[in-house]
Amino acid sequence: MAFNGSARQPVLEVPLSRIHAITRVRHQTRYRRLEVRRIETLTPRMRRIVLGGDELDGFTSLGFDDHVKVFFPDASGYLPPASTGDDGKTAFAEGPRPEARDFTPRRYDSASRELTIDFSLHGAGPAATWAAAARPGSPLGVAGPRGSQVVSDTFDWNLLIGDETALPAIGRRLEELPARTAAIVVAEVANAGEQLSLQRPSTDVTWVYRTDSASSLERVVADLVLPPGEGFAWVAGEAAMARRLRTHLIQDRGIDKAWIKAAAYWRIGDVGKHEVLAD
Repeated sequence: MAFNGSARQPVLEVPLSRIHAITRVRHQTRYRRLEVRRIETLTPRMRRIVLGGDELDGFTSLGFDDHVKVFFPDASGYLPPASTGDDGKTAFAEGPRPEARDFTPRRYDSASRELTIDFSLHGAGPAATWAAAARPGSPLGVAGPRGSQVVSDTFDWNLLIGDETALPAIGRRLEELPARTAAIVVAEVANAGEQLSLQRPSTDVTWVYRTDSASSLERVVADLVLPPGEGFAWVAGEAAMARRLRTHLIQDRGIDKAWIKAAAYWRIGDVGKHEVLAD
């Protein structure tokens, strides 16, 4: 305990590591018509696409797991004009509403007005189909994010768990964490060829392969030895898996549910799923 010299009132010295917060920040939703500038193949099934355009001016994404709504052109490559209404919804001027999916803004460079999004090339859905065929100059519509949840960097460690759909958010969180913060990553991918480079000091990464019948994401997480101190946990991927892991972290690991974020990025048999998981 310390004292204020003038009034001699006691002032509690609270360790910064214990002042945690997840702060909700709202953004004005805006639709932007962008075009592909560059493409990079990260793995056989993961493609990084850098989008650009003057309409990115003012783009804001404060949370590592923010999501934007991405609108895809039709089979001919046509994307109709659109605008954002007062209700924050995107309205298209003509024809049927384009197919859309939610994606994490992997990185945004305000100086060059470039937005990076990583696409997983799995299945034959509109996102994978577009990303596989995209070329420089290809159009894409992006709306949002509507808001951000900013997780403070005061935790002693971060536990980040997910499958391919979660890797963009995991990669962004690792880049944004202070060097002093330990990170534990458990990521499930199809095989060893799908591993991404997640190099960062004080980071322990465990890759789980779907082809390995002797292992599973949930089993690996259950066997983890977590570091001492106070931690933040984040889980994303298939809905049922994410919900089970959230329950495990609360009931079996004793992590305060206030410091756990879990999200369903997809659900077996469903399309376009994105849901925050809570009680």
